[in-house]
Amino acid sequence: MKELGVALIGSGFMGKAHALAWRTVDALFGEGPRPRLEILCDRPAERAEEQARRFGFARATDDWRAAIADPRVDAVSVTTPNGMHRDMVIAAARAGKHVWCEKPMALTLEDARDMAAAVERAGVAAVVGYNYTQNPTFLHALELLGAGRIGRPIHFRGFVDEDYQADPDSPWSWRCLKSAAGLGVLGDLTCHLISMAQRLMGPAEVVAADIQTVHRSRPRPEGGGRGPVENEDIASALLRFANGAQGVISSSRVAWGRKNRLAFELHGESGMICFDQERMNELRLYVAEGPSATQGFRTILAGPQHPHYARFNPAPGHTLGFQEQKTIEAAGFLDMIAGRASRAVGITEALQIETTIHEIARAADRAGRLSRAAAPGGG
Repeated sequence: MKELGVALIGSGFMGKAHALAWRTVDALFGEGPRPRLEILCDRPAERAEEQARRFGFARATDDWRAAIADPRVDAVSVTTPNGMHRDMVIAAARAGKHVWCEKPMALTLEDARDMAAAVERAGVAAVVGYNYTQNPTFLHALELLGAGRIGRPIHFRGFVDEDYQADPDSPWSWRCLKSAAGLGVLGDLTCHLISMAQRLMGPAEVVAADIQTVHRSRPRPEGGGRGPVENEDIASALLRFANGAQGVISSSRVAWGRKNRLAFELHGESGMICFDQERMNELRLYVAEGPSATQGFRTILAGPQHPHYARFNPAPGHTLGFQEQKTIEAAGFLDMIAGRASRAVGITEALQIETTIHEIARAADRAGRLSRAAAPGGG
């Protein structure tokens, strides 16, 4: 396949990120197949037409089923709200189209399993949008861990915090409803942290968990009072990884001052690796070697010696950004389609991430019910 006809469903923030990645991936990676921007789908039709013109798609439609069925389409980007992912991914797989779907996979774990099963039956390539795992700095962390620079990993501590819901009077949206968004901070943010932890440490079992909804209502943007918040603002969990190491994670969408604190400390028997997405072009490494008086953290700046960085910039310390991560992810998707080794998060790996965040929610629910039952007067 020399060319790949692309349909993009949804043209909001993530749709724009996909569109820009599709436009640049061939120029930067050039390993084929070459994307051909065929159809952009959105609603209303006028918006679809305008966005198709802006992003360079040949045609526009407001019918996502027609976009998937089109014979000139080989791959579909799904960037719609969470509740629409299941039907679109399954329809694309059944039509023999490769799929790049944004996270989380679906509203429920059952729906996510249905999506993975449809992809497996169809034999198409499918990746899920965990672009932070494509950061050259994170890929270097994987290399350091694999080379034994910090010894056997023994403890993972991770945090993911933002403040987009910290104001109790920020407007209500579909993200507040389980029927439209599914999980709250777990599905929106924690899954990114799990994607990193899983790549570093392997699958995890949830030992204990707690979740909390801080702001239980928000003002409706169209007026008429306040709408309910049905999903969680904060989540914390104690994990046990398959390699025997312990993990502690915490996430919040109500953390004032945090914009994208996707951070971890990976402790090993002979050192530690630290990362924070707010400083995504830096990696901190501590190695316990040499005289204790000279030991200390070193800061590694991203540069062309790290995976994929040189595709964008020949100079170290000049930094990459969010959009470059999406382009690297697009290249990984093309690698998977072409049968090459791929670093993109495939559907099976994504299902394991989905399983973990839903296990956190279930463990927190069990703990809450036990706590209520044990309280005086509980039952």
